[in-house]
Amino acid sequence: MSERVVIIGGDAAGMAAASQARRLKSPGELEIVVFERGHFTSYSACGIPYWVGGDVDGPDALIARTPAEHRARDIDLRLRTEVVEIDVAGRRVRFRGLDTGLEGWIGYDKLVIATGATPIRPVLPGIDADAVHGVQTLDDGQALIDTLESIPGRRAVVVGAGYIGVEMAEALINRGFQVTMINRGAEPMSTLDPDMGALIRKALQGMGVQVIGDTELTAVRTDAQDRVIAVVTADAEYLADVVILGIGVRPATDLARAAGLPLGESGGLLTDLAMRVRGHENIWAGGDCVEVLDLVSGSERHIPLGTHANKHGQIIGSGVGGDYAVFPGVVGTAVSKVCDLEVARTGLREHDARVAGLQFVAVTIESTSRSGYFPGAAPMTVKMLAERRTGRLLGVQIVGREGAGKRIDIAAVALTARLTVDEIVALDLGYAPPFSPVWDPVQVAARKAVTAVRRDVPAGNRPR
Repeated sequence: MSERVVIIGGDAAGMAAASQARRLKSPGELEIVVFERGHFTSYSACGIPYWVGGDVDGPDALIARTPAEHRARDIDLRLRTEVVEIDVAGRRVRFRGLDTGLEGWIGYDKLVIATGATPIRPVLPGIDADAVHGVQTLDDGQALIDTLESIPGRRAVVVGAGYIGVEMAEALINRGFQVTMINRGAEPMSTLDPDMGALIRKALQGMGVQVIGDTELTAVRTDAQDRVIAVVTADAEYLADVVILGIGVRPATDLARAAGLPLGESGGLLTDLAMRVRGHENIWAGGDCVEVLDLVSGSERHIPLGTHANKHGQIIGSGVGGDYAVFPGVVGTAVSKVCDLEVARTGLREHDARVAGLQFVAVTIESTSRSGYFPGAAPMTVKMLAERRTGRLLGVQIVGREGAGKRIDIAAVALTARLTVDEIVALDLGYAPPFSPVWDPVQVAARKAVTAVRRDVPAGNRPR
C-alpha cells in the first residue's frame, strides 16, 4: 500500500521536500499532497526587493519551478488552500479553500510543516491601513508594487533597518521615492555590531535616505479615507504615502502551537538532526518555521534564510522518502548590499559572544578588495572576533565595495571547521593583484587577532 505525505507550505522547504521525496518514491509508493495558501510555489523571496526596485522582472523571474511543473511530477499541489488545524493523534489536517471557503479533512502517514515566517506587525493605531505593507511572499511584493503605482505621493517610510528594510529603502530610492527609515537601534543592521552598522548608515544617507535611529513607531496616521498620511514616533511625525514594515519576522507556528508540538524560545519548531519534530517520528519541519543549532554558540536560534530552507527540504524529503540525511547546524552567514556597498557577516557579534558566556578579543582592519595599485581597488573593513586564550574564530563582519561580500565564505568555512585565527593566517588562499592584496583582508584581520590573543596568553600556554 502507498503512504501519503501531507506538506503544509509550498515554498523553498516544502517543495524541496516534495521534489526530493518524489525522486526517491514513485507515485505508487508515496502520494504527496501540498497545501499552499498563496498563488506561487518555489520562489525567491530574497529577490522581492530587487523586483520592487526594478533590477529584475517579476514575479515569473523569481519562480524556480511553477505549480504546473510540480504537478507534472505527480505532486498534488493545492494552491490558495490553507491548513487550519493539525490533529496529531488522528494523523489528519483540516484545510480550507481561501477562495471557496470549502473545508475538509485529509489523513496523513507523514506530515511536513513548512509554514515559513510572518512579518512582525505591531498592534498600533493605523497599522492595518491599505498602504502599510509587510514583504514576505510574492503576493506581498505584488501588493506593494500595486500600491506604489497607484498612490499619488512619493514619500515612503521604512520601519526597521534589517536586511529587508535596507534593501527596500534602496528599491524605493530607485523608484524615485523620498525615503525615511525609522529604526529602534542606534545603527542599521542589528546583525552587525554598531561600529559596523554605522558604515551602513553613512551609505544609506549617501544615497538620500533619512535615517532616524533610537526611535520606534507608535502609530500610522490616516485621513478620513483611510489613506496613510504620516507615521508617528514618541517625539516626531514623518509624512508618508506608503509604509513598509521591515521589523523582522517570527516563525509561523500558530498551527504547531495549537497542536501541542514543541517550540523553542523564539517560537520556532524544535527538530532533531534529521529535521523530525522532537518526539514525533512521523512529523518533520523545516525552513523559516524552525529553530536551528548555532554551531558557534551551541544554542538554538531562529535564522530565517532561503539557503537553510532549501537544505532542510532536501533532508526532509530524504527522510520522508525512506533515505537518511542530517542538518548539522549553521554559523549564521548572510550577505546583502546597500547600493554598491556589500555587507556580510557570519558567526557571533560581540553581544552574542557575551550572551554565550565567551571571552573574546575583537579587532578591526581596513584593507582593499585588490592590490592597492590595481585599478578598481576599493576599501574594505573587516571585523573579527576570536576566543581569548584558544584563538578560536567566533565571528567576522565585512563591509566594502565590489569583491568584499563573498569573502565572508572564507570565514564561514573556518567557523564550521572550528579553525583558530592562527590557522586562518596559514590558509593557502588564491592571490593575484586583480583579486586581492598579497594578504587577503580576512587574513589581515586574522593576523591582528593573533596578536591580540597572544597578548592575553603566556608564551608557554599558547595553542600549537
